[in-house]
Amino acid sequence: MIKISNSDSIICVFDNFLKTVFGNLSGTGRKNPGDQIEITDLTNEEKKTSANLMRVNHAGEVAAQALYQGQILFERNSDMVDYFSKAAEEEADHLNWTSSQITKLGSRQSYLNFLWYGGAFFLGVSASLSGEKKSLGFLAETERQVEKHLLGHLKVLPGNDKSSRLIVKAMLEDEAGHAHWAENSKSYVKLPKLLQNFMQQGAKVMIFFSHKI
Repeated sequence: MIKISNSDSIICVFDNFLKTVFGNLSGTGRKNPGDQIEITDLTNEEKKTSANLMRVNHAGEVAAQALYQGQILFERNSDMVDYFSKAAEEEADHLNWTSSQITKLGSRQSYLNFLWYGGAFFLGVSASLSGEKKSLGFLAETERQVEKHLLGHLKVLPGNDKSSRLIVKAMLEDEAGHAHWAENSKSYVKLPKLLQNFMQQGAKVMIFFSHKI
């Protein structure tokens, strides 16, 4: 891991914010799973349903970038920083895949992405400053909630929108992998039920508004 100064770290965070919210964030370079199948034979209502769900997922990926950047900023464990950085790159793939899919479906991203980023960044910083155990617990709980959320989307996405379904399945695999890493780390401690519920309620707010705005 290359050590960088505090000022450089702030610049990196601001750069990530701009690229996440306004586009041009690079990931691992993996191909978009949704590109394997063209979007055809969808009714206007089905396109709208898929687009709304993918907009919610995209907003979640905006928040994911902010969470990882917030956790990285004050983290001193080099192994955790390395993994957070790797996971953030994988989440950047998700961001790009969902953005592309929204465009294909003829829709738009959430107008509130800058708010999702700001709120999630604060949570990421708070988790990091709370110590390694809570930081890992926060990561695991976040990814498990996202995993559950994506499984729910697979139940309501139009059955013939195979393109969007391939994207969600690929995202699911990554999210489960991130949670598994955190849960199997030596310092991992599961978050208290109260904090889990708080995170769930916060996620519901983001889902509700990103679906509509």
